[in-house]
Amino acid sequence: MSFPRKEYGSEPAKKYWSLSEAKVKIAAFCAYQERCQQEVRVRLAERGIHGDQAEDLIALMIEEGFLNEERFAQAFVRGKFSLKKWGRIKIRQALKFKKISDRCIATGMKEIEADEYFKILQQEAEKKWNSLEKLDPFPRKMKVQQFLVGRGFEQDLIQAAFAEIEELK
Repeated sequence: MSFPRKEYGSEPAKKYWSLSEAKVKIAAFCAYQERCQQEVRVRLAERGIHGDQAEDLIALMIEEGFLNEERFAQAFVRGKFSLKKWGRIKIRQALKFKKISDRCIATGMKEIEADEYFKILQQEAEKKWNSLEKLDPFPRKMKVQQFLVGRGFEQDLIQAAFAEIEELK
C-alpha cells in the first residue's frame, strides 16, 4: 500500500508589501510589543523590502517612537528574568544575539535588583536540589550547578547559594 507523499516547497510564496503597506504593517508590528531593529529588519526582508528602503522605514519608526532599543532591552530583561528565571549571562547573550548595543544592554540590566536576583537564584537552586533527592550528594550538586549555569547564573553566586543551602540542611 502506498501513501501520497507530502510535496515540500509547494507552500504559497509570502506576499510582498508595498512601501505604504509596509509602513502601516511595521507600525502595527512594533505597537503590539517591544521590538528591536533586527526583528524589524528580518520582517521587512521576509516581505521583500531591503537596503535603504528598510533602513528608512526603521528610521521612521524610531522617530515616531515605535522602535526604541533601550525600552526593548528593559522589557526583554524584565521578562526573561521574572518569567523565565534566566540569569544575567544568558540574558546578555540573548541581547547580543539580537544585535543590541552594549549601552542598551547595560541600561536593560539595571532592571535586575541584586537582592531579587540572588533570591531567585536560591529558589531555583533549592527547587532543583529537592527534585534530585534520590542522587548522592556530589552528583546531585553537580547536576544543580550545571542546571544553574545553563540558566545563565554566575559561578560565584551559585557557590554562595550552595553554601546557604548547606547551612539549612
